Amino acid sequence: MESLYIPATATSPEVSFEFDQHRLSIRGESYPENAAAFYGPVIHGVRAYLDSCESCPIEVNVSLAYFNSSSTKMLFGFFDALNEAALAGNTVTLNWYRDEEDEVSHEFGEELREDCPALHFVERMLDRKDG
Repeated sequence: MESLYIPATATSPEVSFEFDQHRLSIRGESYPENAAAFYGPVIHGVRAYLDSCESCPIEVNVSLAYFNSSSTKMLFGFFDALNEAALAGNTVTLNWYRDEEDEVSHEFGEELREDCPALHFVERMLDRKDG
């Protein structure tokens, strides 16, 4: 399956899905004018990829400095798809990168941990100089 790459803009994150390496990454800020239009193809692509996975070790790296409420709803669709893949026998590791002082991101991560228990959730602190 061909990789999916969407460069970051001022209002949307970089999406880099290297399906052949089982590595999915989202990083940046997420407050697109139309979150459904932005994330729709992303979720469709990841679901198509996950449908072809069987006992795959999948690494997911998410580093969002900011995301608005409409992005949050779409992100839960993304994480639900990953949780379903884990329940189907794939090993899905979610590396959740956040600033140590970002309580909103911390709380979102805790909610993800509860709502998607099949994921191997790893909270990681961003190095301030790396941003």
